[in-house]
Amino acid sequence: MEKFTQSLTSPKALNDIISRHGFSFSKTLGQNFLIDRNILDKIIDGANISPGDNVLEVGPGVGTLTRELAGKAKDVVAVEIDKALMPILEETLGDLDNVSIVQGDILKLDLYDLIARYFDDERFKVVANLPYYITTPIIMNFLESGVPVDSIIVMVQKEVAQRMAAQPCSKDYGALTVAVNYYSKPRIITKAPASVFMPKPKVDSMVIALDRREEPPVLVGDKELFFKVIKSAFSMRRKTLLNSLSNLEAYTGLTKDALRSALNACGIDGGRRGETLSIEEFAMVTNSINDILKKD
Repeated sequence: MEKFTQSLTSPKALNDIISRHGFSFSKTLGQNFLIDRNILDKIIDGANISPGDNVLEVGPGVGTLTRELAGKAKDVVAVEIDKALMPILEETLGDLDNVSIVQGDILKLDLYDLIARYFDDERFKVVANLPYYITTPIIMNFLESGVPVDSIIVMVQKEVAQRMAAQPCSKDYGALTVAVNYYSKPRIITKAPASVFMPKPKVDSMVIALDRREEPPVLVGDKELFFKVIKSAFSMRRKTLLNSLSNLEAYTGLTKDALRSALNACGIDGGRRGETLSIEEFAMVTNSINDILKKD
């Protein structure tokens, strides 16, 4: 097949190809295509891709990022939900031997089957410009599924990136922060203003890398309880930690007095707010509650 030579970061070239294929942007799917070479280069540099790497891209659009990934990686699999983009991707990526296009919803595909089929169960990296409306489910799916992902480099809404990389006691710190930090080490790569996309979204974006941890930073006796504690602690940000954790009674059967005893046992003041606790302190609270549950 003849080599594709157009610059997909050129608004003129992008308009030309989508017009020829009769493509229309879908607001429902949150489609915003990158048209800035500088941001594209920063994504590639931040991903630290080597010639032996496998890369999974979610939402390739017209293949702008995909072509750059293919020039750096061993194999690239691009998963695109929009059937209308398939003819465009065949044109823009058809000349690349190390790129496979999969049409489907990443949240409905069997990740283990996907990795086995295309990467021979080898480790891989995720690189993607994610739709805003479904960012968190996609990221947490990769982190929680247990698939051998080394890092997740994604373009997301600025506020979401700030939440993932936040520190305790900040306004952005929340349940998502603790969950992401349990599985990975976040690092902000670059900002991306709305002007670098076509069509232009209403908000700015950021590129963030989540480098997968070999082991979680804390040890908890019950991981499900750990995440229940975190969710409860942030469920009512204006209330004290003890009052927020009272939501756990339906799950644990523990009364407010029992939860107070659990907090006292690990030296954490129930009058604090959830957003002041570090991930280590959340682990302490979880293990203290778990100890009481084991005694009952």
